[in-house]
Amino acid sequence: MREEPKIDLIQKIHNAHQYIHNHYQHKVSVGIVLGTGLGKLIDDIEIEVTIDYKDIPFFPVSTVESHSGKLIFGKLAGKKVVAMQGRFHYYEGYDMKEVTFPIRVMKLLGVTHLFISNAAGGLHPRFEIADLMILNDHIDLFPENPLRGKNLDELGVRFPDMSAPYALEMVEKAIEIAGKNGISIYQGVYAGVQGPNLETPAEYAYLRKIGADAVGMSTIPEVIVGRQMGMKIFAISAITDLCSPGNIKPISVQEVIAAAMKAEPGMTLIFKSLIKSLKD
Repeated sequence: MREEPKIDLIQKIHNAHQYIHNHYQHKVSVGIVLGTGLGKLIDDIEIEVTIDYKDIPFFPVSTVESHSGKLIFGKLAGKKVVAMQGRFHYYEGYDMKEVTFPIRVMKLLGVTHLFISNAAGGLHPRFEIADLMILNDHIDLFPENPLRGKNLDELGVRFPDMSAPYALEMVEKAIEIAGKNGISIYQGVYAGVQGPNLETPAEYAYLRKIGADAVGMSTIPEVIVGRQMGMKIFAISAITDLCSPGNIKPISVQEVIAAAMKAEPGMTLIFKSLIKSLKD
């Protein structure tokens, strides 16, 4: 029995891009990844085309509650955008190349600026439920790197620099936007862990000691791949549970989603204002 030839990553990306291009021909400059409980931003997009993940060649399919599994194309704040309504996680069983596959495809669509949201546990003692934290750095504790393996020069350099993973100019602009609109905002370091279980009190204490202000199970793989491909990145966490000493308690997925939805209006305003400020 003859084996079917294997399709390499580059070909998979191009196949997915071609399928999307057949349904939406416009160049898109802004990519958006929406985290747990943070999908309402879609309501502000002038939607032109919606594509189900399951219909796109080689696209993973989201298996997590509150992640709809749709790629949304349209206009937001005057810019052409593509938004992922639902993302992929390492804990779902996907490898890191699968988790970050949509970011690779976004690059072919023309994306230069990537906006990422997530729900996170608050390690900093000042944090309260539904606070917002802009990421200014991160700590990668995932057991796999999306760049592991043979480097594909078409996708980026072998050793991408990560001295400034988050675009400082967008961080500063976001703080200014939050101040003008009375939105309480923090900056901080995000620790990425594989999940899906939440951490023990000892693990929370460890994460705080190594410099993390919040902890979650996403974002960092997308940031690594986005930076390798030269994207400017802005990311924000909605603090959905408190992980500092004296504040730790059992929490359900429903409570996480509710807290994220409470934080969402401020995040949406910041995203929209930042996107509007981007130069064409």
